[in-house]
Amino acid sequence: MHISSDRIFKTILALAGISIPALLIAFIVTLLIDSVPAFLRIGSAFFTETTWDPVAQQFGVRAFVVGTILTSCIALVLSIPFSLSIALFLGEYYRTGVWSTLLKSAIELLAGIPSVIYGMWALFVLVPMVRSVQLQLGVPPYGIGIMTASLVLTVMIIPYSASISSDVIAMVPADLKEAALSLGATRYEMLRSVVLPYALSGISAGTLLSLGRALGETMAVTMVIGNANRMPDSIFSPANTMASIIANEFAEATDPVHLASLIKVGLLLMIITMLINAAGTYVIRKKTLNQ
Repeated sequence: MHISSDRIFKTILALAGISIPALLIAFIVTLLIDSVPAFLRIGSAFFTETTWDPVAQQFGVRAFVVGTILTSCIALVLSIPFSLSIALFLGEYYRTGVWSTLLKSAIELLAGIPSVIYGMWALFVLVPMVRSVQLQLGVPPYGIGIMTASLVLTVMIIPYSASISSDVIAMVPADLKEAALSLGATRYEMLRSVVLPYALSGISAGTLLSLGRALGETMAVTMVIGNANRMPDSIFSPANTMASIIANEFAEATDPVHLASLIKVGLLLMIITMLINAAGTYVIRKKTLNQ
């Protein structure tokens, strides 16, 4: 019996639609079950305490949440001017041509580089740069810390937000732009008053998705953040993120409560990342439906 390729494709999509939510639920349930010892032993203090000391059986995740939020938000703020500039260049000024092709290829290349390579680059390039700035400012010249991790995250998330934002900017109807220009608006005024407001929701969605990428980054951040299990007191302080503490201690965790606490950190990180990605996806879909 002959089965068309279209039918096979639809069957695969249907199976994927069923299996992906089931797989997601399985992840959450597994993490919940494995983190039960931490829930029973530590309780709500896990989210409020800042001390993380496996020897003393003290596990507080608040310092790692702060480290994760600081590195991700600083990276997001630093990346917005660059990603928006790239998006305007590709979506409005040079949609085709040699320069557009080169820049798109560079963005795809940056998005495909393994995070460990970013970490090595940060160790050899960013750490000395940050250390020299710290010497000028009179702060301890660690080189590693939240600021260094934020800088490497900035480079890593620019391709994601720039790619989505450029696609959204390219979708702005030409008649709206022509109407603004026909009324005497300059190119800059047209971009400011027509293109950016129209594409704002899509740009916001790309920003949210890049934030989710920054929150979950592990290897590059682990290599340059300093891995200090304490609450950071400045943006130059060594610290830890939720992802980096798991990478550092999971392989050596033998105590059941310690292991369950790390799994609980992973569950919290997964929930936060899922919420941010869901918000970004919702904004993109809503914008698409309104087109």
